[in-house]
Amino acid sequence: MLGRRHVMLAAGGLAAPALARAQETPGVTATEIRIGSTNSLSGPASAYSVISRLLSGMFRRLNDQGGVAGRQVNFIVYDDAYSPPKTLEQTRRLIEQDKVAFLFNSLGTPTNSAIHRYVNQRKVPHLFLATGGDKWANPKDYPWTIGWQPSYRIEAQIYAKYFSEQKPGGKVALLHQNDDFGKDYLNGLKDVLGPRFDQLVRVATYEATDPTVDSQVVQLQGADILVIAAAPRFAAQALRRVYEIGWKPLTFVTNVSVSAAAVMVPAGADRTIGAITSDFRKDQMDPAWADDPGMNEWRGFMRQYLPDADLTDNNYTLAYGFGETMIRTLRQCGNDFSRDNVMRQATNLAPFEVGTLLPGITVSTAPDNYHPVRQMQLTRWDGKGWVRFGSIIEGANV
Repeated sequence: MLGRRHVMLAAGGLAAPALARAQETPGVTATEIRIGSTNSLSGPASAYSVISRLLSGMFRRLNDQGGVAGRQVNFIVYDDAYSPPKTLEQTRRLIEQDKVAFLFNSLGTPTNSAIHRYVNQRKVPHLFLATGGDKWANPKDYPWTIGWQPSYRIEAQIYAKYFSEQKPGGKVALLHQNDDFGKDYLNGLKDVLGPRFDQLVRVATYEATDPTVDSQVVQLQGADILVIAAAPRFAAQALRRVYEIGWKPLTFVTNVSVSAAAVMVPAGADRTIGAITSDFRKDQMDPAWADDPGMNEWRGFMRQYLPDADLTDNNYTLAYGFGETMIRTLRQCGNDFSRDNVMRQATNLAPFEVGTLLPGITVSTAPDNYHPVRQMQLTRWDGKGWVRFGSIIEGANV
C-alpha cells in the first residue's frame, strides 16, 4: 500500500524572492514541494491503485534527476477506499494537517465530487483528476479544478454515433454506475439519440458497494447493443455474465475499464472478442508499438522504477500521461510555486505529445479549456489485445 514519504535535502542557490514565496505557500519550502492525492488503494476501485503507484515512481525518478527548481517532490497518497466521505476526510487531512501545496490526480468521480466545492472554496489547485467526469471542465464555477482525460460524456457520444450507423434503430441496453460517472454516459447517449432515447434505450444501474451486477445484466439481455459504464470489477463481471447467458450484443465498454489484466482476462479473453472501446493511449500489447520510441521510454522507466509491475495493465500507460502533464506544469512554474501560479501554468499548457498517447493526440490547456485530452480512436478486442480502427476523433466536434 502506498503511504507517506518524506524527502529532505539541503537547499542551494535559490534567489531571495523565491524563498519568500516558498515561505508563504503551504507545502513549499526551499527543498520540498508537497503534493497530495487520494486513491482507492483498497475497496471496489482498487484496480486503479496502480495509477498512484506509477506516479510515485515518476516522482522518484524526478527526484533522482535533481527535482524541480532545486526542490524534491514529496507525493503523499492516502487511501479513501472509493468512499466519498472518506475522500473528504483524507483531503482535509492533506490540506489542513499535511499542508500540501495542491492536490494532484485524486481518483474517482463520486469521490472528487465530495471535495469539489471544498477545494475551490479554499482555492487549492485540484489538478488532472483521474476521472473523465464532464463536470471537471467548468472554469467559470470551479476554476481550481481541472480534469485530464476525455470526458465520459464525449466518449458516450462517440459510441452512440457509431452504433447508430452500424445498427440503425437497434435496441440499446445501458448498464451504469449510479453516480455522476455513470450518468455522463446516460447523458452522452441522450445527446445523440435525442427524442429516440426513451424508445430505444433500457437502463439498469448499480451501486459501487453492490457485490455483483449479474442481476442487472440478466434484466437487460435481449438488446442489440450494450454499453457498459462500470468500474473494472463490475465491467469484468458484466462481460463474463453476458457470455454465460448467451447474449451477443454489440458491446461497448468504458475506456477506464478495458485493462487486459484487470478486466478482459478476468472476464475471459476469448469470451469478450468483439467488444469495443475508445482510447487515446497506445496499447502496450499491440505489436505496432514494439519499437516505438515513446513506448520504449515508458518500458525503460517501468524496468527501473516498477520492475514487478504487470505490463498488461494499461492503467500504467494512463498514469504516465498524468505524470508527464504534472511534471511539465511544475517545470513551467519556474521558481514560483504559489497556488495561483501553479493553477495558471496548469491551465496554460501549449500542445505537447506524451510517449504513451496515440500519434496525433496531444495534451493542451487554456483558461477556457479544461479538457487537456480531447481526442480518441475506436478500438476492438480481438482476444489478445485492442485493435484500432477508424480515425482519430476530436471530442469537441462530436
